[in-house]
Amino acid sequence: MKAVVIHAAKDLRIEDRELETLGKGQVEVAIEAGGICGSDLHYYNHGGFGTVRVREPMILGHEVAGTIKAVGEGVSHLVTGDRVAVSPSRPCNACDYCLKGQQNQCVNMRFYGSAMPMPHIQGAFRQRLIAEDWQCHKVADDISINEAAFAEPFAVTLHAVNRAGSLAGKRVLVTGCGPIGALSIIAARAHGAREIVATDVMDAVLKKAGEVGADRTINVANAPEELSSYSANKGYFDVHFEASGNGSAVRSGLEVLKPRATLVQLGLGGDVSIPQNMVVAKEIEIRGTFRFHEEFGVAVDLINSRRVDLRALLSGIYPLVDAIQAFEAAGDRSKSMKVQLAF
Repeated sequence: MKAVVIHAAKDLRIEDRELETLGKGQVEVAIEAGGICGSDLHYYNHGGFGTVRVREPMILGHEVAGTIKAVGEGVSHLVTGDRVAVSPSRPCNACDYCLKGQQNQCVNMRFYGSAMPMPHIQGAFRQRLIAEDWQCHKVADDISINEAAFAEPFAVTLHAVNRAGSLAGKRVLVTGCGPIGALSIIAARAHGAREIVATDVMDAVLKKAGEVGADRTINVANAPEELSSYSANKGYFDVHFEASGNGSAVRSGLEVLKPRATLVQLGLGGDVSIPQNMVVAKEIEIRGTFRFHEEFGVAVDLINSRRVDLRALLSGIYPLVDAIQAFEAAGDRSKSMKVQLAF
C-alpha cells in the first residue's frame, strides 16, 4: 500500500508500506479521505514543533475516514462495506489517568502520527489501516466521506467546549479563525452561545468565520480598536476560545473578558507573558484543552444528523500522488481552510 511519510522538514515522500495483520477485535479500513492538520504542517515545514522532532520516517495523518474492507474475529457491530470515521485516540485504558476517565491525558497514548515517543507512532495517511473496532464510528448514508474526516478536528473543539462549561446564553470571543477557530464557532453555536465575535489578521479566514456562524468578525491588524471597545465596563465576553497561539491575542482577550469569565486556550505557541494583575482583579479562569476522547463519537453524531454542517470549511481535495502540493496549499492561509487528501 502507499503511505505519506515524513523524513525531515520539506522531505515528504509517498512510499510503499506493508499492510499490518488483521487481529481479533480489529477492522481493515480503506482510507478514502484525510485532512491535513496543523501538526502535520509543523512536521512538513519544520520537522516538528517545540521539542518534538521527527527522528525516524513517520507516516503522517490522523483526520481520516474510509470504508471497512475486512473485520476480525469478535467484531459484531461493524461489517464489510460500512463507512466509518476513525478516531486516532488510542489510550491504554489502564494508567491512572485513563482509570479516572481522563483518557486524553493517557501516559501511554498511541495517537496517530506523533513523533513524541520513540519509536514514533505511525499515522493514518495510508491506503489501508488496521484499527480497533472501537475506534470506528459509522457514517450516515447521506454524509460524504470528506465530511466524515472532519470528525477529529471537530472533536477537538467539542472538548474545548466541555472545558469551558455551559455556553447557553453566553457571549463568546474566538481569536484565530483557522480550521480550529472556525470549528470552535460552529461548536459554540451548537451549544447555545448567544453571541459570537471572531478575530484574525486575515480577511479571507474572517469571511469564512462569518459564513459558519460568527455574528461579527474583526480584523485586529487593521482595526484593533473595534475589539478594544468591548473592554468598557470591565469587559463584555463570558468565554474566550483562543485558537491562534499568539500572545497578543491572549492579552487582548483578557482585556475584553468580563469578571469571572473563562479563557480556554486551544492554540499552541511559545511562552507568553500575561497581565497577572488583570487576571487576579477580574478573577479570570484560564483553562487548557488537549485533544479529546469521548467527544469523537459526539462529533460523528452531530455530523451524521446534520445538526452541524462543516462542508463550507473544505477548501480542496488532492489525490495522494499530489501530497506535496496539498501540503503547500494547506499552509497558505490566504487560500485554504481545510485541505484533504484522497486515497
